[in-house]
Amino acid sequence: MTSRPRLITRRLILAGLAASVLAPIAALAADAPKVIRIGLPLVGTGNRPVGGSWNFATVQIKGSLEQEFKADGIRIEWNNFKGAGPALNEAIANKLIDVFAIGDLPGIVGKASGLKTRLVAADNRRAAYAIGVPADSQARGIEDLKGKKVAVFKGTAVQLGFGKFLTRHGLSEKDFKVINMDTNTATAALATKDVDAVFTAPSQLFPLEDRGVAKVIYNERQDPAAAADRAQAYMVATEEFEKAHPDILQRVVNVFVREAAWSADDKNRTALLQLWAKSGTPYSAYRKDYDGQGFKDALSPLLDEEFIANIQRNVAESQKLKLVRGNVDAAGWVERKYLDAALKNNGLSNFWTPLDAGGKPKK
Repeated sequence: MTSRPRLITRRLILAGLAASVLAPIAALAADAPKVIRIGLPLVGTGNRPVGGSWNFATVQIKGSLEQEFKADGIRIEWNNFKGAGPALNEAIANKLIDVFAIGDLPGIVGKASGLKTRLVAADNRRAAYAIGVPADSQARGIEDLKGKKVAVFKGTAVQLGFGKFLTRHGLSEKDFKVINMDTNTATAALATKDVDAVFTAPSQLFPLEDRGVAKVIYNERQDPAAAADRAQAYMVATEEFEKAHPDILQRVVNVFVREAAWSADDKNRTALLQLWAKSGTPYSAYRKDYDGQGFKDALSPLLDEEFIANIQRNVAESQKLKLVRGNVDAAGWVERKYLDAALKNNGLSNFWTPLDAGGKPKK
């Protein structure tokens, strides 16, 4: 017969073991965020809170993060900023965002200004810009637009792209009447001839060209000289969120990488462009913009030598154009462990080929 003291001791031991097992689980549940606040500088036509062309846009439209965290009761809060990168940086400074995607100029400006962030993956790394003018314009090139009103979304990656384009042609913003307009406002102004030209993504100009109210007189995708100057987008997390929830951030990156691989598959190309068309930009415009462009390269999440070198070049160009104060160490900004784990977790360690600083496959 078991004595009462021995029974009590056994119960206490079992209770202690149970507590030791359940305590970490309870702590994990208590530490998990109730919401993950995502920021995107992407807004569709009519201010639709959705964009296209980026991996994070695909993740948002497909509801992939909502599916990932549904069982945990963690809500996904999407914040699409009409003010694009500058507005997103302000939200980050006010600690209103946890994870975000951002273009190169505002990303560099934010980091150089002291925002505590970690770059965890690449997003769109083959973006391009174009120049649109009214259909009856006599302009055939940038030289014909000197002294004219050119709409550019200042403070965004578009302004850096414009600056680099002008530098290649021996010009500067002083040669034009540059007007700061967001994309939707600029294309509307072009249609009504309130501006003489717009510098923006080709996909935003093709719908106007199809309507017969504008024409594209320059497209970076057709300019070999622009190949090394392509704009890039970054997937970034705040240092505060990373330190507090590294396991949650890892799962976000896992989803991001999985969707990038889905987009890379040619059999999903039509479905991908149809998803992006939910932004209000027609499917036909995206199809024309990315004609001949493989999404495996364009949307590769790799933090390879090419990507890092391009960041550093964009930092130097931004400084030369006086668009940013301070400096950014691209290599020091990057945190690779989340991407490396995501590639392994998804069985994608050898799916993408890393590129060297010159854009050649690494051997």
